[in-house]
Amino acid sequence: MDGISDVAVGVKRGSDELNGASNGSDSKKLRVEEAPPSRVIHIRKLPNEASETEVIALGLPFGKVTNILTLKGKNQAFLEMGTEEAAITMVNYYTTVTPHIRNAPVFIQYSNHKELKTDATNQRTQAVLQAVSAVQSPSSDVQDVLAAVSSPVLRIIIDNMFYPVTLDVLQQIFSKFGTVMKIITFTKNNQFQALLQFSDPTNAHQAKLALDGQNIYNSCCTLRIDFSKLVNLNVKYNNDKSRDYTRPELPAGDGQPALDPTVAAFSKDSNSLLGKIPGALNPLSAAAAAAAAAGRVALAGQAGSSGVLLVSNLNEEMVTPQSLFTLFGVYGDVQRVKILYNKKDSALIQMSDSNQAQLAMSHLNGQKMYGKIIRVTLSKHQTVALPRDGLDDQGLTKDYANSPLHRFKKPGSKNFQNIFPPSATLHLSNIPQDVTEDDLRLLFSNAGGTVKAFKFFQDRKMALIQMSTVEEAIQALIDLHNYNMGANQHLRVSFSKSTI
Repeated sequence: MDGISDVAVGVKRGSDELNGASNGSDSKKLRVEEAPPSRVIHIRKLPNEASETEVIALGLPFGKVTNILTLKGKNQAFLEMGTEEAAITMVNYYTTVTPHIRNAPVFIQYSNHKELKTDATNQRTQAVLQAVSAVQSPSSDVQDVLAAVSSPVLRIIIDNMFYPVTLDVLQQIFSKFGTVMKIITFTKNNQFQALLQFSDPTNAHQAKLALDGQNIYNSCCTLRIDFSKLVNLNVKYNNDKSRDYTRPELPAGDGQPALDPTVAAFSKDSNSLLGKIPGALNPLSAAAAAAAAAGRVALAGQAGSSGVLLVSNLNEEMVTPQSLFTLFGVYGDVQRVKILYNKKDSALIQMSDSNQAQLAMSHLNGQKMYGKIIRVTLSKHQTVALPRDGLDDQGLTKDYANSPLHRFKKPGSKNFQNIFPPSATLHLSNIPQDVTEDDLRLLFSNAGGTVKAFKFFQDRKMALIQMSTVEEAIQALIDLHNYNMGANQHLRVSFSKSTI
């Protein structure tokens, strides 16, 4: 994240000069025409007591904040980002995730203004600048500022989870940033999630800044962290799903095994456990080492693990190498596909490496493709052989090593951060400007499914579309990823973690 070094703050009382701003509580006057992208963001319906610091905190995750203007009594503010790209990222994100200040939803759109010009010489400028700097590098004299910005409870989602992540592993990682009081784990939308409560909001903020987007294990188990609307967790049982470290006397709950006595000691001094593990150098590697020591890493570092998958129970009347390339290509770069000549309901798929093979297997095993539940396992083969020269295998084997459609060939590509399980909601990108919602609804209906909902992002280059079932969404992705929308613009289709 960029440093915040030149924030200017202005306050304009009772003025409607910017955007013809109207009172945020007067819904009849809020129909403002959609402005083109700008690095100035217009924020409406702010709570009366909202501070400049809380408004700035909305922009912090997306980059440098350079100016803020609040309209006192109008429940509005204008936030200037350092770049237009940061503003676009911010608006796109808040299009799908409604931002809240003090538990109240606020509304965000681009401003008609390209920059803010305010008098930034008052004392408030210095106070807010100090507050924003504190968010970047928290210090003891600004605890009250951070407490206003954040909750002590974090919501944690684990993406790409093909190694187990346990409550104890989370406690180890997050306790590096302060006292972890309570944890509740659960599965929602086929994803492992957790709520974790620190003793202090400052610690929660530091943990979020340091750990959001980090991998617990190499190339997988990515932490997605944001603040929960909750300020206190109510834990009823101490077991492997939930834990209140302040109340060790809580029961385990019906059918739950009693906790190992070492857990209490572990929670009080996690470093004592880590001290026994060589190579425990940071919170993430320490967690991996601890999990490995407990025998929880089922697949980590298996010698000679294969990058080739065996897929069986395919619909042999419908399946093609191209359809398998497209579907499995969501989770890695497919190198070769071979539908077996004597058993056409089975295929071998060679991924770029064993990590990608594990990822594809964990997400696609048990999914429905062309009406049949497919089975995905690791193959004993190390590579997929091409037909010998002169032999015709009826197009059952395809080499995709040089395909331009690989999603992950660029190191550090954003696609690595957007790998999600198959879902009924699809993320569409690279949409031409002249394509309408009706065009896309018709296109996806013709793929054999029912479109339940649709939503454009603000820039209209991206959208979410929801099919009636996951199977329909899988079919639509196979049929329409890389679909030519005209003028040689090809639609990109991915599974989404969002719903509409």
